[in-house]
Amino acid sequence: MDTIMAMGTRMTTEATATEAVLRLAQWFSPGFPVGAFAWSHGLEAALVEGRVTRETVEDWLEGVLEDGAGRADAALLAAAHGAEGEALAEVDALARALAPSAERLAETVEQGTAFARTVTALWPERAVEAMAYPVAVGRAAGLHGLPLELTATMYLQAVIGNLVAVATRAVPLGQTEAQAMLARLTERCAAVAREAIAGGLDGLGTASFAGDVAAMRHEALYSRVFRS
Repeated sequence: MDTIMAMGTRMTTEATATEAVLRLAQWFSPGFPVGAFAWSHGLEAALVEGRVTRETVEDWLEGVLEDGAGRADAALLAAAHGAEGEALAEVDALARALAPSAERLAETVEQGTAFARTVTALWPERAVEAMAYPVAVGRAAGLHGLPLELTATMYLQAVIGNLVAVATRAVPLGQTEAQAMLARLTERCAAVAREAIAGGLDGLGTASFAGDVAAMRHEALYSRVFRS
């Protein structure tokens, strides 16, 4: 019991490198119940309408990562890391306001709510309130003493990995082809995380207009597999 309590205290202040990687690997595992598999971030609409094809899907996902919600989420996560009270609430409000469509708002809020509910159930002494997904992750990472850059990098890999999984089913892509794509996109995650952290909220912005429009058009599709 004393060992468990001591480990809990250390995680609240600063996690060891191994503890941090293992904790984040659990949070961002496809098995962690945030429901990410149900959301396509507008990719389904872009595929149905022919705006994205097998040949261009990687470019589309790179745009999401580098110029779209990926970079914006990393900045929001960083702002929430260590924030409390009114400052944290303002970051969450900004995250919600930046959602370009009702479905994208639901995507970030519902995943964030599920994430907060699960981490609070597992570690009740470090409870996290329901917030937009990157804000909830940033808040939890701060409470668990997890390094900001590592958290943001692994968060981005998880987000882009889920979209690669969407492409695997919807394009469709072969498993090896999809994993090769994810490996190439993963190489950019650390740099995007560092740039987003350095820019802060003052540098927050996106340039993924086609993705935003696709997210708006998704709700009008005749039939849908994904929720966004």
